[in-house]
Amino acid sequence: MIRTRPFRAAFALAMLAGASSAAIAGTERYAVVANGEKVGFLVAETDGGQVSVTYDVKNNGRGPTMRESIVLDDRGLPRRWHLEGTSTFQNAIDERFVREGARARWTDSTGSGSATVEGEAIYVAQEGSPWALGLYARALLADADRAIPALPGGTLTLSEGEPVEIGGVRYRAVSIHGIGLSPDTVLLDDDGALFARISPGSVTVREGFENEAEALSALAASRQAERFARIQDKVAHRFDAPVRLRNVRIFDPEGGTLGAPVSLVFHGGEIAAVEPLDSPPTPGEVVVDGAGRTVLPGLHDMHAHVSLQSALLYIAAGVTSVRDMGNDNAFLLDLQERIARGEVAGPRIVRNGFLEGRSEYSSRNGFIVDSAQEARAAVRWYAARGYWQVKIYNSMNPDWVGDIVDEAKKHGLGVTGHVPAFTDADAMIAAGYDELTHINQLMLGWVLEPGEDTRTILRLTAMKRTAGLDLSAPRVAATLDAMAARGVAIDPTAVTLELLMLSRDGAISPAVASYFDHLPTALQRRRRQGIARIESPADEAAYLGAFETIKRLLAQMHRRGIAILPGTDDATGLSVHRELQIYGEAGIAPAEVLHLATLGPEQYLGRDQRLGSIARGKLADFILVDGNPLEDLAALHRIAMVVKGGTVYFPEEIWREVGVRPFAAAPAVTLPDAGQGGDTAP
Repeated sequence: MIRTRPFRAAFALAMLAGASSAAIAGTERYAVVANGEKVGFLVAETDGGQVSVTYDVKNNGRGPTMRESIVLDDRGLPRRWHLEGTSTFQNAIDERFVREGARARWTDSTGSGSATVEGEAIYVAQEGSPWALGLYARALLADADRAIPALPGGTLTLSEGEPVEIGGVRYRAVSIHGIGLSPDTVLLDDDGALFARISPGSVTVREGFENEAEALSALAASRQAERFARIQDKVAHRFDAPVRLRNVRIFDPEGGTLGAPVSLVFHGGEIAAVEPLDSPPTPGEVVVDGAGRTVLPGLHDMHAHVSLQSALLYIAAGVTSVRDMGNDNAFLLDLQERIARGEVAGPRIVRNGFLEGRSEYSSRNGFIVDSAQEARAAVRWYAARGYWQVKIYNSMNPDWVGDIVDEAKKHGLGVTGHVPAFTDADAMIAAGYDELTHINQLMLGWVLEPGEDTRTILRLTAMKRTAGLDLSAPRVAATLDAMAARGVAIDPTAVTLELLMLSRDGAISPAVASYFDHLPTALQRRRRQGIARIESPADEAAYLGAFETIKRLLAQMHRRGIAILPGTDDATGLSVHRELQIYGEAGIAPAEVLHLATLGPEQYLGRDQRLGSIARGKLADFILVDGNPLEDLAALHRIAMVVKGGTVYFPEEIWREVGVRPFAAAPAVTLPDAGQGGDTAP
């Protein structure tokens, strides 16, 4: 049982004394639990100032396997650190750090670096296990201002929440800021040793306490919600008066054109009017100077797995509607309610129900089923709660797909998903899929041998075989013919495949190149890191060729009228912009790309009477862009204002909250005279 209580002074002093020790002696054992199931372990053995860590996780057929050797100084800071093994997608890890006096040197997947350090500094391992978070926390607690310069760059800081009680024992709850876009939260015992690393989706917890993982995940979700509610209070601007966005050019996704300068008026969550530029404001209006910028309907991500953080980042990136393709069901329903109440920022969410079969490779989302009967019951559960589709995953028994489709159609749900292992896209189309997710899931059926197992990372690595693939071959044509004839859509997630296949150690990933310099140091470091293992020049060439095949296929499907639904399977919001850029690079005209991003998804979802374009009476979901995306799709990064349901956000305010350098300044806002209207102005 977990309880939180006010922090007591005596307990605080005892914890500080423990936190200042250089190392925690003995052996520490931890279980890694994701969505209720153990998926890995961590063992840390400490002898004096030397620590050996073994860390292994396998979730959804992938995960890191690694060892760490750490030598600590008398302050508990790493003096030497060697990490070796393989990362989540089996890229090799050989990371080293050495500090000798004032000189620090390191080598990671981005290359080598060094620094001359005066005073304290702490190395943040690129591939550090959760145990490292306990190390950082102890160092920060022993520091007077709880802030230590980080190597290779940035600063680590620490904040503290109420202690957590588990089984009558209280643990200190601290959050470490400066590693990712959100802080990492850990629980420490009386000696300052790591008890747990907690997050809404997974928990690393001391062995023997696995049954507390669900409650710890819930606690993490609750505390995250409090943080994001505080951010919402700072960045959401709600006006009680009509808002006139003056001097803007509106993109029409139906005609693919950009209109002449006008004024756009919205009030009460709806678009009230599109008026001539010289139309004067009425008394009491809020006036926003559009300064000739471009207005587009809100963007879409049709392949999301929404978290509290990504919900906020979507708004900053102008994504006002998403389709969640699989999540913790209780969390997603709660998040949707919080967004609807205005407690936290987030897009409109269409929910898809996740359905997975039981295997050692199962993804821990939604329902994992052991029979066709259980699968049917899960479909009914989703239908009763208003889900839009069910999504089938890799470990599902292909023989059960017909039952799932049958049950879904009875209840008015669509069916989409991965192609289960040991079958192909043709069979799933014939079984009744309405859509396929991930373009690799479609393509693998053209290159795999019978019996090859796509529950593993083979579903990525086998893409090498598609380099130079003949897209006019009979087998390819037969699949595309079936998709076109049956109206089967594709959710390509090309940007995630680009990230997985084209990221290289030491080079900026093309998936983030257009906004790399806006990212915080730690995220820049991650995006200069390879993901898929490159074992030879032939591998390099094959992955490059495979991505060119993806682009050629996207263009061919678009020409054939197969519905393309822009999705990312990512969580930064900005990746939506890159997904659209890839479509442009494939040869799809910018106006058509913007249609795919705005009105197209709403037509697919059946909501286009209220969303997807700018017109009187439609919901006020739109973005103000500094530039013309019809000339350069990268202009989508430069969003100055986002309106979702009438609530106004200025992305520069959101980006600063998460350590991202803003892309565009907020427009000038003129409030009505006193007595003419209410507001919460920026």
